[in-house]
Amino acid sequence: MESILFFIFALLVLLFSAIIHEVSHGFSAKAQGDSTAEAAGRLTLNPLPHLDPFGSILLPLILALPALFGAPVIIIGWAKPVPFNPNNLKNKKWGPALVALAGPAANIVLAIIFGLVIRFFSISFLPALGLFLAIIVWINLLLAIFNLIPIPPLDGSKILFALFPYSWRDIEVWLERYGFILILLFIFFGFNLILPVIFFFFRLITGQSFLF
Repeated sequence: MESILFFIFALLVLLFSAIIHEVSHGFSAKAQGDSTAEAAGRLTLNPLPHLDPFGSILLPLILALPALFGAPVIIIGWAKPVPFNPNNLKNKKWGPALVALAGPAANIVLAIIFGLVIRFFSISFLPALGLFLAIIVWINLLLAIFNLIPIPPLDGSKILFALFPYSWRDIEVWLERYGFILILLFIFFGFNLILPVIFFFFRLITGQSFLF
């Protein structure tokens, strides 16, 4: 019963952390002069406008299935991307990169806030609370680091493309064309590459190793 509760909690944390991630993109775009996300009703924490059938529901459930049999799992997912019009941004070159960076930055802030609670407040007498907090930190670090991978449409690609000279436009188009396939290949075959990074920052922020 406890494992099921933690499983449900982890899915809810993933969902709302992904929503905060996307809303942060929208607020960053609005701050730079683009109100597309606001006009689309996406500057809200209401989950319904943000749900992506595959990224928010199907993929997390598929990845979580082994947990029902007691196996360790890594759950990843995403919300529906918040729309923005790069032509409305004040800074045409770096504006899209700043919009992209806002999402991972929001997740990092959440990870730091809850991680510092673990580090500086004695919660050993409430092990369940410690585990809940650790899940929040872990998932937000996961979302931040995963989204910084430079594969379209992940945020890292927008930052990478801002560094590209215009003569590399063909590479950008190719990556955008096959980005979804590359992401799936990474999730199923290359995910272990970012796990040490997540563990490192988890220990750095909380002073603990996951899990307690």
